This record gives sequence, structure tokens and C-alpha cells, in this order.
Amino acid sequence: MAEHEGRCLCAAVRYRLEGDPFDCGWCHCRTCQLSSGAPAMAFASVRAGQWIVTQGEEQVRRMRSSSFAERLFCGCCGTPLAIDYDIQPETFDFSVLTLDDPALVRPGFHIFWSSRVAWFDPGDELPKYDRFRPNTVGLEGTEPPDG
Repeated sequence: MAEHEGRCLCAAVRYRLEGDPFDCGWCHCRTCQLSSGAPAMAFASVRAGQWIVTQGEEQVRRMRSSSFAERLFCGCCGTPLAIDYDIQPETFDFSVLTLDDPALVRPGFHIFWSSRVAWFDPGDELPKYDRFRPNTVGLEGTEPPDG
């Protein structure tokens, strides 16, 4: 397992991963666009309980962003940190770009492609799905990887 740590913009919140990330991809849903101010956000998953706040727990805020998920962000600087899906209790998704070395986790697909901004072309050949990917861990009884 590689060591992965991350933080928010102002460094009030720091975290570490206690397992290797998996299922890394770009999300183009409208909620990700609004929460980030960007055309898409790169997320990856870890097993539930493996995203550990090591500093600034009191600064982590939660906001219900849909009927099935809460978004976590820094209460000081607003950095989007993670999404906690009610429908995927086995996993936890975090924003890859908040890692100290985001190059260590590379996206492998696009989801919610049907919501993409028309002028945004990522220029890659990654698979593109109109909504969630088929067999997404936690959505269809799939188990997260060991670790």
C-alpha cells in the first residue's frame, strides 16, 4: 500500500488513507460542477473507515447535496473533500486533487457524461457513462477490494 495523505487549501484539515484508493474517475454531474466551480471533479474510493482526518476534524462540514449523499468540505476555506453516499455504505469517495500527490491516483473513466458542459472536452479515450458505471462498487452488491 502506498502512503496517501491530503489536505484542504488552507491546510486546516489534513487526512490520510488507510487503504489503497480504487475506482478513480471523473464526475460531470451538475452537483459536482456547482460544488467545485469546475466542469468535473476527480474522485476515488476507499473502503469505509479508511479516510481518516488527522487534523482539523472540527473544521470538516457536511452538507446534504442529494437524496442519497452528503458532501464534506473545509469550513474555513470551502475545499470540497469527499462525498459520503448513503447508497454505498461499504465505500467512501474523496476528491483526488486534495491528495498531497494527486498524480499517484489516475482516473480511469467518466461518469454523468450526459451532464457534461458542452465546451469541455477532456481529450482522453477513457470510458464514458451517462450516469453511474455498471457494477459500481456498492451500487449493485459489488464488494470493495480487500485492503
